[in-house]
Amino acid sequence: MTHLAMSFFNVAGIGPAEGIWIVPAVGAIAIFAVFLPMTRWIDSRRKEREAYYRAETLRRVAEASGEGSKATLDLLWEENRQKQLQSREGLKLGGIITTGVGVGVMIFLRSLGGSGSPYLVGLIPLLVGVAMLVYVYLMAPPVVDKRSQ
Repeated sequence: MTHLAMSFFNVAGIGPAEGIWIVPAVGAIAIFAVFLPMTRWIDSRRKEREAYYRAETLRRVAEASGEGSKATLDLLWEENRQKQLQSREGLKLGGIITTGVGVGVMIFLRSLGGSGSPYLVGLIPLLVGVAMLVYVYLMAPPVVDKRSQ
């Protein structure tokens, strides 16, 4: 049976063992055509469901009483503040990692030696990381707690 499958995918003049390329090709097609879109769809449905339940809960709490609406607004402000802090921390970490990669590339390429060593290529990720850190520490809008205003 294997011989028939291999001869089916055989190119004229090439031995039957050369048709083995079809196995990883079919696997890759299956992953990219079926598995990845399905996981993306399932994840989007989960996020949509979570957003719906969250909005419904906040609506019911806000309708409950005057205290409920105040608690709902406080919850929304705190969630917004947490998202801003998480985004800022992600930029800090990304900047540090990218800067480290730039320094590492420069050291690695410099150690290869030679008069034409392209170690300055490491400046590209180094400067990207520095730009991320400059934005986070100097240019990003501050995270403000709106309840204190």
